[in-house]
Amino acid sequence: MQFRVRKRRSAPSIIIVSLIDVLIVVLIFMMVTTTFKQQASINLALPESKQSKAGASDTPSLIVTVPKTGPIYLGAEPVTLDKLQEKLVAAVQKNADVKVSIRADTEAGFGQIVKVMDAARAANVKALNAFTKSNLTP
Repeated sequence: MQFRVRKRRSAPSIIIVSLIDVLIVVLIFMMVTTTFKQQASINLALPESKQSKAGASDTPSLIVTVPKTGPIYLGAEPVTLDKLQEKLVAAVQKNADVKVSIRADTEAGFGQIVKVMDAARAANVKALNAFTKSNLTP
């Protein structure tokens, strides 16, 4: 019977610099290929007012945007007038003191603004106001 002397293997060494290089490449690949959420933006020219109030109110309000052309937006979501009224009714049922702010372009049709106001009144919204740009001269 012949016994062999086993040679003890050395533990494999890990080269950290190579791992860091690979991780950086993977990180760059992920950053380049990831799609970022695109937020819709609407360019509005707000009407000017000498009576506009600066500052935020105590409670947040629902913002209805009426652009010059295109659909009406509740927050960032485009809605029809019927859907707007349904969502406002649901918001009033959750919170009776909900406020609605209208942000309309200066060249938006006044008929559209009146329809939004009618939808808010039909939903029993108690506080309705509009965004304006301050025209105060210091």
